[in-house]
Amino acid sequence: MAVSVAAAAGRLRRAIRRTPQWRGPSRRALSSEAPPTQAAAVRDAFLSFFRDRHGHRLVPSASVRPRGDPSLLFVNAGMNQFKPIFLGTVDPRSEMAGFRRVANSQKCVRAGGRHSDLEDVGRDLSHHTFFEMLGNWAFRGVYFKEEACSMAWELLTQVYGIPEDRLWVSYFGGDPKAGLGPDLESRDIWLKLGVPASRMLSFGPQENFWEMGDTGPCGPCTEIHYDLAGGVGAPQLVELWNLVFMQHNSPPGPSPIPLCHLSVCLIPVILWGASPCIPFLAREKDGSLQPLPQRHVDTGMGLERLLAVLQGRRSTYDTDLFSPLLNAIHQGCGAPPYSGRVGAADEGHTDTAYRVVADHIRTLSICIADGVSPGMSGAPGCWGLIWALNPSRLVLRRLLRRAVRFSTELLRAPPGFLGSLVPVVVETLGGAYPELQRNSAQIASLVSEDEAAFLASLQQGRRIIERTVRRLGPSDVFPAEVAWSLSLSGNLGLPLDLVKLMLEEKGVQLDSAGLERLAQEEAQHRAQQAEPVQEQGLRLDVHALGALQRQGVPPTDDSPKYNYSLRPSGGYEFGTCEAQVLQLYTEDGTAVASVGEGQRCGLLLDKTNFYAEQGGQASDRGYLVRVGLQDVLFPVARAQVCGGFILHEVAAPECLKVGDQVQLHVDEAPLTPEQLRAVEGTVQKAVGQDEAVYMEEVALARTAHVPGLRSLDEVYPDPVRVVSVGVPVAQALNPASQAALQTSVELCCGTHLLRTGAIGDLVIIGERQLAKGTTRLLAITGEQAQQAREVGQSLAQEVEAAAARLSQGSRDVVEAQRLSKEMGRLIDAVDTAVMPQWQRRELQATLKALRRRANTAVRKLEMGQAAQKTQELLQQHSEGPLIVDTVYAESLSVLVKVVRQLCKQAPSTSVLLLSPQPLGQVLCACQVAQSATPAFTAEAWALAVCSHMGGKAWGSRVVAQGTGSTADLDAALSTARAYALNKL
Repeated sequence: MAVSVAAAAGRLRRAIRRTPQWRGPSRRALSSEAPPTQAAAVRDAFLSFFRDRHGHRLVPSASVRPRGDPSLLFVNAGMNQFKPIFLGTVDPRSEMAGFRRVANSQKCVRAGGRHSDLEDVGRDLSHHTFFEMLGNWAFRGVYFKEEACSMAWELLTQVYGIPEDRLWVSYFGGDPKAGLGPDLESRDIWLKLGVPASRMLSFGPQENFWEMGDTGPCGPCTEIHYDLAGGVGAPQLVELWNLVFMQHNSPPGPSPIPLCHLSVCLIPVILWGASPCIPFLAREKDGSLQPLPQRHVDTGMGLERLLAVLQGRRSTYDTDLFSPLLNAIHQGCGAPPYSGRVGAADEGHTDTAYRVVADHIRTLSICIADGVSPGMSGAPGCWGLIWALNPSRLVLRRLLRRAVRFSTELLRAPPGFLGSLVPVVVETLGGAYPELQRNSAQIASLVSEDEAAFLASLQQGRRIIERTVRRLGPSDVFPAEVAWSLSLSGNLGLPLDLVKLMLEEKGVQLDSAGLERLAQEEAQHRAQQAEPVQEQGLRLDVHALGALQRQGVPPTDDSPKYNYSLRPSGGYEFGTCEAQVLQLYTEDGTAVASVGEGQRCGLLLDKTNFYAEQGGQASDRGYLVRVGLQDVLFPVARAQVCGGFILHEVAAPECLKVGDQVQLHVDEAPLTPEQLRAVEGTVQKAVGQDEAVYMEEVALARTAHVPGLRSLDEVYPDPVRVVSVGVPVAQALNPASQAALQTSVELCCGTHLLRTGAIGDLVIIGERQLAKGTTRLLAITGEQAQQAREVGQSLAQEVEAAAARLSQGSRDVVEAQRLSKEMGRLIDAVDTAVMPQWQRRELQATLKALRRRANTAVRKLEMGQAAQKTQELLQQHSEGPLIVDTVYAESLSVLVKVVRQLCKQAPSTSVLLLSPQPLGQVLCACQVAQSATPAFTAEAWALAVCSHMGGKAWGSRVVAQGTGSTADLDAALSTARAYALNKL
């Protein structure tokens, strides 16, 4: 409970006076009961201020697991839980409908989806995947701009004691295209509060106009910034607070651009933002802005950033929210103390690892406490069940695996280290979020289990990468097949971004084109799972079968496919199978003695534990390794029966030959959409019949020989409670009745409905493969089931509409790219929505096919555009060894295609093209003629030009690309020509 504002402010000022300047990690031992931290004082002061001085209702933080919002992976802003109010969909009978003045500290996670900071964490001193958003809201016009700005100014200057001359504000400068004038009212409010015009900034809609989405509530915003420079030299502004005034409805348009992208002389960092006093509008589908019937104030201020300002730190990692964690990391591993270095100064990436581990363990702890777990080890219980299919689990899996790798490889942490950090997180955040304290043991246990599981995969993955890299030539790229076998889509379960990072640290480039091809093949394979089985892939024809018979090769022994057992814990354990390679076949069916690296082949073994495609059951998938060489994985895409022989379809990452001894490992597979729908239909039929549910305690011995009775592998009491649907228990237990074979008869002590009709409706919304042949289904009932059907129907209509737009074709690249992005958005929505699982699977297959069509359309339009621009440039430039010019291209992909086509038509010419973009960005692509290498390389050429423009470049000796920013294209072109002529 928040303390009074006076007490909170007093404690805050005393805490600030006690704080010494940061000079490195604290050396004090971590106590089990530390005094309240400054972070707690700052948080309490905020909440007390709005409750005691301004009559706000304090509401607890929502779970970071979004409820009823399939557009989000995680709650990523304080306003998320109030979207029903903004959208006008709040239930008038709900508690939320009565909200007028509200304040809270919201847990936020930005580690996936459109708003993700995951890739930046560790590389700088400010990004986090978990942060706390301090916010206050005014709903239905209970107050607006003047009150919101006054409260913000009062809190920052009077309660937190921030000097007024260190604060700047920005406001909406208008948008002539939308018919919106500047927000002079907000400007005048700030002037009235004492902010001089010299510390006020006016920006357009990309910086100071906030939109919830492509359509819907929107409005101007005003922001409060803190000047780190303190009047010495150019201002260095950090955003503190953003105040948004929702008063309109909004059309599709570009996402707002952070202020820091717009100014050369300022380094903006914002503290608190509020929007100008223009009427609240809503963006309609036609792009027009209409006033909202009710206006709302939505403000947000990051606690970590505010704390850094109050404690005089340049880094949020130097505050007391992180110092206990950084100290615990130092104490728990053999790394030097944390010193706050970044970039090239951070030798060995030690400080980067400190930041990654500290950030990720906070996020993992918060998410697990809220019911989202990485689920890597398949931990039992409802947590893993409920979220088995939620993409947020995959994000947490990435977080945990990144944290494990950074802690073990860079910080030399011992096994089990991450779990030992959980109590430190609980100590620093548990007072504000008590769910951490309630679930601390479970959080530590899950983190430790998943850490151990991943360490085994990481060790093997590292060996595979090192072994493969040693075999690469100087200009070779890392094979896509090997990366795929390491990835979450392959066999070891390493995130692809982690594989890329490991390769980046070794200076090795990945075969991205090959990886994209494999991803498309995987998507195609999944899309075909719900389609009728077609004759395709590698097969043994009559000639190959005759040859095997003449050679006396016996049929494949596939009895090991039944070799699995039940563990005491209830899970299944599958035995591995060792076999010998008897024959290899190329894709055209030719028998060969060996296959080489990257070759797709058919593999015949003397025995196998793979189930081959037959009898309506799909083939097993998995991988094999050579005995004695466990680091090379050979993915098995399918297995087919051909005349008694089992042919395995394999992608060979390296040489495989007849006589090799191999070990086989089977992956698991999910139910088909048809099967899911059939199960759902069976339950719905029973619900519709409204059958009675009978319950009776009987002697355990009476249940021993009842055919069809469902029981678990556990000890039952005697007498035992029997539950039977539609059939009296006595009749069900009669061996002669066979009733237990026709209905549900269970041994269960739980409380049950008295009639099946009380369920109302049932929808299967998720599934989880527990073991081979055993799938656990997650379902919802009643009103929630009906809502899930409505969500599914709505998404199906969106997919149908998107397909229709795609069929109409695209006039230009921009429109085609927009359609491609729309497919991606729908895929995300379908993946995360609470909807019928059979419908999700069908829509996923449809959308993947649509996205392939959309991407193909983009490529065709880009090729056509590139061909046109190529001809224009060839007409402008006479034959010669060099073409350096500017051309407008809508994307880097188009620019690269223009360069490639130019060099194809003029092979002795080296080409570099620049393409100016909005906001001063410049795209760069180049290709060097083969005759000019190795003295002249494309990568070095692009790097020289892009470095001149303050950007970066990447590529190979022949082809490279990059980006930069400059207003002087002529100077950039001169740099390009001078560099090339010097090399030529």
